[in-house]
Amino acid sequence: MNVGTGAVKITPAHDPNDFKVGKRHNLEFINIFTDDGKINKKGGPEFAGLPRYEARVAVTEALKEKGLYRGDEDYKMSISICSRSKDVVEPLIKPQWYVNCKSMAQQGLDAVMDETNPKMEIIPKQYVAEWQRWLENIHDWCISRQLWWGHQVPAWYAMFEDDKKKVIGAYNNQWVVARNEEDAQKEANRIFAGKKFELFQDPDVLDTWFSSGLFPLSVFGWPDNTEDLRAFYPTSVLETGHDILFFWVARMVMLGMKLGGDIPFKKVYLHPMIRDAHGKKMSKSDGNVIDPLEVINGITLENLHKRLEEGNFNPTELKTAKEGQKKDFPKGIPECGADALRFALVSYTAQSDKINLDIQRVVGYRQWCNKLWNAIRFAMTKLGDDYTPPAEIVPAGMPFSCKWILSVLNKAISKTVQSLDSCEFSDAATAVYSWWQFQLCDVFIEVIKPYFSANDPSLASARRYAQDTLWLCLDYGLRLLHPFMPFITEELWQRLPSKKDSLRKESIVISEYPSTVECWTDDGVESEMEMIESVVKSLRSLRSQLAPNERHERRAAFVRCRKSDACEIIKKHELEIATLATLSSLNVLSERDDAPLGCKVDVVNEALSVFLTQKGNIDVEAELEKLRKKMEDIQLQCDSLKKKMSAPSYQEKVPPNIRELDDTKLASLMQELLSFEVASQQLGRQSSQS
Repeated sequence: MNVGTGAVKITPAHDPNDFKVGKRHNLEFINIFTDDGKINKKGGPEFAGLPRYEARVAVTEALKEKGLYRGDEDYKMSISICSRSKDVVEPLIKPQWYVNCKSMAQQGLDAVMDETNPKMEIIPKQYVAEWQRWLENIHDWCISRQLWWGHQVPAWYAMFEDDKKKVIGAYNNQWVVARNEEDAQKEANRIFAGKKFELFQDPDVLDTWFSSGLFPLSVFGWPDNTEDLRAFYPTSVLETGHDILFFWVARMVMLGMKLGGDIPFKKVYLHPMIRDAHGKKMSKSDGNVIDPLEVINGITLENLHKRLEEGNFNPTELKTAKEGQKKDFPKGIPECGADALRFALVSYTAQSDKINLDIQRVVGYRQWCNKLWNAIRFAMTKLGDDYTPPAEIVPAGMPFSCKWILSVLNKAISKTVQSLDSCEFSDAATAVYSWWQFQLCDVFIEVIKPYFSANDPSLASARRYAQDTLWLCLDYGLRLLHPFMPFITEELWQRLPSKKDSLRKESIVISEYPSTVECWTDDGVESEMEMIESVVKSLRSLRSQLAPNERHERRAAFVRCRKSDACEIIKKHELEIATLATLSSLNVLSERDDAPLGCKVDVVNEALSVFLTQKGNIDVEAELEKLRKKMEDIQLQCDSLKKKMSAPSYQEKVPPNIRELDDTKLASLMQELLSFEVASQQLGRQSSQS
């Protein structure tokens, strides 16, 4: 052997691994330490009373004197350090209090795993397997700790007059467990009747997880049968981190069922653990700990460094931590506010079991708060100071855009409520955000501007409908957003006008959460708006290709339709398209009409193409190249779909409804490809004419 002597030391009383070996082989457990870290008489009479570090030197010298010392070598090893005193921990065997968890664990397991009648739900479901693994392999639970802080163990030791060993716990059969010292005295008098003794409470304290495991009961006054306990136990939802699923959640469930007679909560939601933007666990020594208050209020890089200097860092750790902060926050952390931080964290919950928190994402939501504020301030100017909301709003006679925004609002409400009920908080946040950002602000507020641009009597009815719909959207939208951004929504909601002769709640937090309204849903209107938005998107794309000095000018545009129903829809909504695409005019052409000259062209879908006029000559070759690239992409989609549909097992294995969807998609792609070919031919003719 190149290393070591071939002999293995076994100290079952001073090493956790050796303790297990000693148990398996029935070895003697010899403790050589006193409680204050000195050698006792079992460590040898010549070393008894020496502190542990001095004893090591003395043992080395004794080996040298006897000629038994063979030298020493340095090895790397792991040493346990006390987090508070920073001293080296010496493992010792101590008498402990244990709880047999077998029956309690089985009850907790059944509460979740029972297929017919589960009492408790764990979300996300991926942690059910971890719950099962822990509780199926449960061990006796050591609930006593030799510490100065914590709940003192409610056990008293009866020390008899004639005991030979005058040490607490010397004899295992002289313990009494009770709620208080008075009850312990009564119980001891009963058990040890006729004997003279003195009671001493065990100086050990309860394991923190045992004390906190009683929380769902003790918070309602248990062990007394209080009114609160009867009214509120069991509770409904527990929200906590997945890293303490066993240490805390399982203990609460076991103790709750054993002592309270029922599960402490019906649903457990486990949130992801927050890490830094690089996915690294937050650590004080790395200097990457993010204080939520510093994100809310903002902090300079200088003050971030100052916080590190106030900590317990050695010079090397301090340097590393400062470098990390300078890299991640070169200008410090900007003030983001509580709402932006809250919304960012909720949005992050889709990230499995970890959140890689990027402060720039929080900053983005702070900027969105500003946009929300400005959007509502603009909307309030359209309502006017003397506006009073109607008692009831019926979509039947409304303009198209008002019907559409209420229909998509209905879907946003449905998606949000459904996601909240299933604890899919990221999906709920996305649904609310998308409606506010992409439908209310980007579309509806823009599309109703013509109603307010001039005091046209013919638009009076549409203008009033737009005001009523706008107020309704703000009211519903703020209440829908409130759980995610409580502060800004409260402030803005208080500024909304109230219905006449109606009693409004004092705060948004106690107002009713939105629910769907059946008469608002209009799939036909949504389908038409989807076509309008596709046309607008293509026109905006063409505008972005213009020279920078031309992009902001209003221009004439054309829409060429190859289907009569599409033509009717586009003609009906020329105002909406012209408004959203910032056009000077919009002309609708049929398939029989010639394509306009001097225009940029794009194919929207198999039924529609759009043309945008531009100054000067068109670079036909560049336009043809763009169309060719799009045609290649569509051809690849067609080839992929044809390959899938021509597979030998396609007809047998693919359900009829999926085959029907594939047929429709292929036909649409082929028609769209044809539209691109026609557009290319028209550009070619335009080139030859010029």
